[in-house]
Amino acid sequence: MTPEMAFECLFVSRDVTLYTTIHRVLRNLSIAVEHCLRCSDAHQAIAKGTHDLVVFNWDGDASSDLMRAIWSLPKKKKPTIMVISDEGAIPGAHVILRKPVTLESSTDALKTAYARMLLDHRLHARRAVMVEGTAEDQNGYTFPITVTDLSDGGVGITSRISVVVGSSLLLKVPLREAPMPLDLHVRVVWTRRYGAAGCEIVNMPPVHRSIFQDWLKSKIRVKKPLISV
Repeated sequence: MTPEMAFECLFVSRDVTLYTTIHRVLRNLSIAVEHCLRCSDAHQAIAKGTHDLVVFNWDGDASSDLMRAIWSLPKKKKPTIMVISDEGAIPGAHVILRKPVTLESSTDALKTAYARMLLDHRLHARRAVMVEGTAEDQNGYTFPITVTDLSDGGVGITSRISVVVGSSLLLKVPLREAPMPLDLHVRVVWTRRYGAAGCEIVNMPPVHRSIFQDWLKSKIRVKKPLISV
């Protein structure tokens, strides 16, 4: 077993040849596969919200229903969608694999999907940190905080000082392995009892943004593919 997370794909198709080709590429990308034969059978699997990627053979109304089901999922559970089709643009699809399908074209399309999955994982996955920092409010008052988690777009904090939803804070956050504390301009979007709050990142200095992005990338625990991406 590996401590790294494996991406999960739901593959929907009755075409045995297509499955063999796509499954080979997914295996090379270290992506776990769940297989459904029909779009109508895939709705229950989709509802679990555990898949990072959905690949399906476009099949008219049944495929349209599946697409709507995927897009109705909560934002953080929406997977990357790759459609296999000989038609033109498919509304809602992130990646389109044109027929006839070859091993080469499948590899190129799934590499594109993989890159998007990595980005989506970085944007939404929260990293627990539990470090002591400081916050400065709009009146210039500075107070201690504990940063509980970080993601590309948000910060979780706790403090003995109450903060108000909609207020702006300047956070100074020291991180292990980072050469300097990060300066984050954030907006409070929710609060809870006992001093917990969630903030969205509004801005940060370019150098700090670069350091932050590198730190996030170093924390991504995704099983490495067997092929170059």
